[in-house]
Amino acid sequence: MSIPKIGVIGGGQLARMMAPAAINLGIDLSILCEGAEVSSSRAVANAPVGDYKDMDTVLAFARTVDVVTFDHEHVPQEILTAMEAEGIAVHPGSSALRHAQDKLVMRAAVQRLGLPNPAWAEASCVEDVLAFGDATGWPVIAKTPRGGYDGKGVRVVGRDEAGTLGEWLADSSILLEEKVDFSRELSVLVARTPSGEMRAWPVAHTIQVDGVCDEVIAPAQDIDDAVLGAAAATATTLAESLGVTGVLAVELFEVPGRAPGFIINELAMRPHNTGHWTQDGAFTSQFEQHLRAVLDWPLGSAEPLSGPTVMRNYLGGANEELHAAFPAAMAAEPEAKIHMYGKSVRPGRKIGHVNLVGAPGADVDQLRARAGRVAATVRDGAVPVVGG
Repeated sequence: MSIPKIGVIGGGQLARMMAPAAINLGIDLSILCEGAEVSSSRAVANAPVGDYKDMDTVLAFARTVDVVTFDHEHVPQEILTAMEAEGIAVHPGSSALRHAQDKLVMRAAVQRLGLPNPAWAEASCVEDVLAFGDATGWPVIAKTPRGGYDGKGVRVVGRDEAGTLGEWLADSSILLEEKVDFSRELSVLVARTPSGEMRAWPVAHTIQVDGVCDEVIAPAQDIDDAVLGAAAATATTLAESLGVTGVLAVELFEVPGRAPGFIINELAMRPHNTGHWTQDGAFTSQFEQHLRAVLDWPLGSAEPLSGPTVMRNYLGGANEELHAAFPAAMAAEPEAKIHMYGKSVRPGRKIGHVNLVGAPGADVDQLRARAGRVAATVRDGAVPVVGG
């Protein structure tokens, strides 16, 4: 029997959460880890340690598998194209992935496709920043084009602060965007196979705290059907037009009164924090779907299993003995599903999440409160007092 072999570059929690899906499908999953103690190092039998920026290391790893995919978007373009030149199947490919690697490239593509962008510009000097802000209004959003995530590499800048961007500008040009007055953040995930089959999960409402995803409500509540349809169409247009294979996450700002009701914030071409709810709340999780997609297998249903799902992240806090808190968390909320990433505890670090699936018509606010108590119990090591 020929067993499919998938190699994942990057040993973070996203690669780790592909492992159960791979086991269930009988797939041989290998993960190239950045170090011996990263999240995925103990999740699969084959987890070599190597530098994803080293050409020889990555090529040697890629030659041992049928398909290469990613836990993150940071593998250099020259390594991606070298794998493709050898005939290695890389999903998503280099031409697609560059849109998730460089926010300037992404903004230009969104504009070319006629999809909803904020006002934006490339700035190479402080004078460019001043000109953009004077034209669009202050403050503005400044972003490093490459490498930023979870709020890193993003700043809100007023006119009198424009000069503080000199350090960023000394390294490269930067992306400027208008500061959008949005009502909430949304996310839509779609999976696409190399042969072009696509499936989109319902649009989700995401809640960020200090630039980090804190909570997800799926499907998003109280949103116009026309906006939902336009959001799903936007994600599928991006996936098809950019040639994305695997899971694509499209982060949106909901902007009532501004057609089509939202603008595109950022893209990720891999499983995404805003899709963790699918592990317990959808017929096919984003992790299983990603593996099926990169192998060009038929995709599974992306429909919800039941009613709304709430996903709640928990970050590192005072409690370092996370498993010691599990009995109290599980006893307090038997319907909750606790997921942990195998990371050491560090304040502010993503170390796990909780999913709670409601029955059809369930009260979302109650689900949020229940999921929040479970996450807080694991994080702090004690059951929080309701109303305290």
